[in-house]
Amino acid sequence: ARRADRLQALVDALRSRHPASDPIALPCDLRDADAIARSFAELRARTGGVDILVNNAGLGRLAPLCSGATADWREMLEVNVLALAICTREAIADMRRRGDRGHVIHVSSMAAHRVPAGSGMYAASKYAVRALLEGLRQELRASGSAIRVGAVSPGYVRTEFAEVYERDPEAGARTYGRFTVLEPADVAACVRHMLTAPAHVQIHDVLMRSVDQPD
Repeated sequence: ARRADRLQALVDALRSRHPASDPIALPCDLRDADAIARSFAELRARTGGVDILVNNAGLGRLAPLCSGATADWREMLEVNVLALAICTREAIADMRRRGDRGHVIHVSSMAAHRVPAGSGMYAASKYAVRALLEGLRQELRASGSAIRVGAVSPGYVRTEFAEVYERDPEAGARTYGRFTVLEPADVAACVRHMLTAPAHVQIHDVLMRSVDQPD
């Protein structure tokens, strides 16, 4: 993430809950390909490389196709698509050096499977994630790799997404207050399930929503 203070707070929380752990926080702007390369280089120097990659970074902007700002479209595509592809490429290189095993999981969205009104470019970025997932699976399969790939596509999750999307600090209360929504821990549990499946099991895309979500 970009904000070092938030990353450090996570590191402190992890160390408090798991004293034997040694988490590493690397501030990084995922719109900067050079910054991504530096982060992976530092990880390789400190840990030897990546075994599991969870592409969780992503954002949406209220930017309709008929009137949206080009800068908003570009930001969604750079973070949701290009950064995901760059991080995946770098992680796959590590996994191949470390025995050609590992796991890549994209945190996508139900918007990869239907287009919410007014969110055409955001949905396009998540449809692209579906294509990247299948393209990666095909490439790895063709090379005989044991690296597994998959995606989780949640519906509404109680995060800062709505506030960022609408650029309104009150948007979260409006969006997530209408019915019970998923919590970040629900998505994390799904990711954990995918990671702990037997080595021959590849869970490709999990669509998950609250039982109260209408669409």
